[in-house]
Amino acid sequence: MHPHLHTKDNKACEEVMTILDECHARGFLWKAVGMCNNAKTNVNRCLRAQRLERTKANREAAKVKREQIKSVWAEIDENS
Repeated sequence: MHPHLHTKDNKACEEVMTILDECHARGFLWKAVGMCNNAKTNVNRCLRAQRLERTKANREAAKVKREQIKSVWAEIDENS
């Protein structure tokens, strides 16, 4: 299962998602016999890479914010 595909966060995966959509548009039998499995695997890999990039960026931003909060509390404790 994957998240909604065509969103602003997934622009880097647009090409592989289009290939999967085209494969699914060929009909039920293509999906049923596994003809779209390779395309779906590629979409999953791309989405995972995008998620890992977002996670890394969020972690770095949280680390910076945590340091700022720590320094503010240190200053408050020093002046109290």
